[in-house]
Amino acid sequence: MLIRHAKSSWDSESLNDFDRPLNDRGKKDAPMMAQRLKEKNVKIDTIISSPAKRAKKTASYFAEEYGVGENNIVFKTELYAAPQDIFYEVIEKLDSNPDNIALFSHNPGITEFVNSLTNTRIDDMPTCSIFAIKTDAKKWADIRGAKKEFWFFDYPKSNI
Repeated sequence: MLIRHAKSSWDSESLNDFDRPLNDRGKKDAPMMAQRLKEKNVKIDTIISSPAKRAKKTASYFAEEYGVGENNIVFKTELYAAPQDIFYEVIEKLDSNPDNIALFSHNPGITEFVNSLTNTRIDDMPTCSIFAIKTDAKKWADIRGAKKEFWFFDYPKSNI
């Protein structure tokens, strides 16, 4: 699953982009989307996130819903402002071979990456959206060349 961070706050112009927190909508959407994912009976074995404050907090809401300790979230600095190839590199370097990973990052890179995976295209990954694929890769190191199939796409306003 590829998940864009929830809606962030622009209230303080003195904060640099990396340190922007979630706004009120983001604090509502992240736990709601985590619960919605769990209601689909989707498992998460590993959570990987950009360490930017808004991505980190979004990932922590999903970790809480899934009963995963925040100390078990893997933070990868390279996922902040990452171009699409970095996503592959991060996934390919996973030490273990979890069945289901949730990766939290930012636009525009996450939209570019999801559009490179299957024939399903998304104009723009909305905040806190989830783009999920299935793959026949036996290990994550083989993800780049493996067959990938679109599974689902969900976002906070999709029920409205």
